[in-house]
Amino acid sequence: MVGKKSVNVALIGQGFMGRTHSNAWGQVRKFFKAPIEPVMHTVFGEPEENPQAFAANWGWARASTNWRKLVRSPEIDVVDIVTPNFMHAPVAKAALAAGKAVCSEKPLAGKLKDARDMVAAARKARVRTFVCYNYRRCPAVGLAHLLVKRGKLGQIRHVRALYLQDWADESVPLAWRFDRKKAGSGAHGDLNAHIVDMTRFVTGQEITEICGAISETFIKERSLMTGTVAGGIAAGLRKGRRKGRVTVDDTVLFLARFSGGAVASFEAARQATGNQNRNGFEINGTRGSIRFNFERMNELEYYDATAERAVQGWTTIIATHAGDHPYVDAWWPDAHGLGYEHGFINQAYDVLRVLAGQKPVIPIPDFAEAYQTQRVLEAALLSANSKRWVKLAGVK
Repeated sequence: MVGKKSVNVALIGQGFMGRTHSNAWGQVRKFFKAPIEPVMHTVFGEPEENPQAFAANWGWARASTNWRKLVRSPEIDVVDIVTPNFMHAPVAKAALAAGKAVCSEKPLAGKLKDARDMVAAARKARVRTFVCYNYRRCPAVGLAHLLVKRGKLGQIRHVRALYLQDWADESVPLAWRFDRKKAGSGAHGDLNAHIVDMTRFVTGQEITEICGAISETFIKERSLMTGTVAGGIAAGLRKGRRKGRVTVDDTVLFLARFSGGAVASFEAARQATGNQNRNGFEINGTRGSIRFNFERMNELEYYDATAERAVQGWTTIIATHAGDHPYVDAWWPDAHGLGYEHGFINQAYDVLRVLAGQKPVIPIPDFAEAYQTQRVLEAALLSANSKRWVKLAGVK
């Protein structure tokens, strides 16, 4: 798409992610000098979701209830997938076969085979693909990546990552996120996917083996749902009287080893009371350490072990200085904090840069790279089921 002045975007899906992506496409050129203009052409939704109302509210020119026809339309250049996980593969493969660039929400797919098929389809189509690991685009996370790259931490020895939420209590009915056929997994694919990608990005290393994985489902049954998702993760869900079986995990924890020799722990949970969106990591090296918590997303904590011992201590950096901190010079003055939505707008900017043949500000995973995170997720589940070490080399 090099040389084009604009691209027509089709959004496949609505809901929580549909809102964030719609806002990003609508805002990106207001803040960034993007080389291509994204035209919000058409949004797809099921008839009961009223895609016409969604389109009118979020700025899409048209609405559709037929995604297969939409992704083949010669008017569409970019297909942006924000559906439940089980639809990622069929939509992406159809769009790729039609020669469209494809963005997909994470994880790449619900199943490893589907993810592998998506990679193969992208390789055959030879078009651009993107997977939306938006937390890479928090300025604090981008700064963490730069500090590691500059050697500020020295040799990395320990990585601790967690993603804790508490929204999925007994009051929440049996939405698609609790159905293995639609989601693939629970907190694991939903949350561990983010922290696996984020630590791979920050450290610049790959996970080579996994052990000690534990998977647990605390709430075995939930009330069947009436109504549809509207708003946040669990907003607008109404409980019926009958119950259905939960077929995904509520929490998954595992140990891992990185290619540079560091050992690591990962923990994801959707019923960790008191944690609304505690997404973070601590990385310890021979020269220093960093830690991040998305609930304080504008801050990065840094420990300089090379300083005089008497003055060593954790320093809280407000990561909103223009220039050296990715993206921030497009936003507000120092200490005028960014929010959740800004990561998606930063992401849209990088997608447009890549489509124009430019380098992104922060590397954005394509299907092939996102498949590496999918392999880690699969290896953790294999370890949990078999109670043994699993080497990533054997997970294809």
